[in-house]
Amino acid sequence: MTKAVTPKTIRPPFARYSHAVEVPAGHRLLVCSGQLGIAPDDTIPADVEGQTRLCFENIGAILREAGMGFEHIVRINAFVTRREDLPGYMKVRDEFTASPPPASTLMIVSGFAREAFLVEVEAIAACAE
Repeated sequence: MTKAVTPKTIRPPFARYSHAVEVPAGHRLLVCSGQLGIAPDDTIPADVEGQTRLCFENIGAILREAGMGFEHIVRINAFVTRREDLPGYMKVRDEFTASPPPASTLMIVSGFAREAFLVEVEAIAACAE
């Protein structure tokens, strides 16, 4: 079982995430490539919440293929192109993440390979062997 590490001696997280997550020995790791908000039929929602939902649905498919679930995510790296999209991204992220929340980094970037993309999400998951 992983353990959230959020020391009381430092400022609490700004949102729903842990400062760190400890993965004990004997766990296997799954490292997901960045997932974009694109559906199997190549449609891309126009809004960040729709794209974020697809990112996490894609991550969910990867997790299931590896015999894991969202509760196994220990780290998320996310990238958005507009500061005003932070609340929409975090709202959807929080629907998919378990408690305790994973460690997380959220960055604003200038863009992705296609101009239509507003968000990209990477994840690392761990579970007992």
